[in-house]
Parts: sequence; structure tokens; C-alpha cells
Amino acid sequence: MSKNKVSIIKAVLSVLASFIGIQSNVNRERDFKSNSPVLFIVIGIIVTIFFIMSLYFLVYFILG
Repeated sequence: MSKNKVSIIKAVLSVLASFIGIQSNVNRERDFKSNSPVLFIVIGIIVTIFFIMSLYFLVYFILG
């Protein structure tokens, strides 16, 4: 594995940590030194869509 390559698991954990604002400086630096931001962007979009859909269905079942 390349030194600048981040695994999918580490990328998911980094995105989840950044969503709630607890990303450590070490992990942030590791993420910014990775070769491509595409993995983080795709995971961020997927997590955002999942979050919005979860809120929608939660409100739908509570009020519906």
C-alpha cells in the first residue's frame, strides 16, 4: 500500500468524524496528504444523502 493512500475504512471514519466536528489534527493531515480527494467527496455525498433520508423517514413515521 502506498504511503499516501488512505483505506476506505479510514476514509469513512474520517468523514463521519468530520461530520460531527471531532476530526483530529493527525487524521486531517493524513487525509489532506492522500493522493486523491475523490474518495472523501464520494463518501461525504453518500453519508449526506443517508443522513437526509434518515431525517425524512424519522419525521414521516413520527408525524405520519
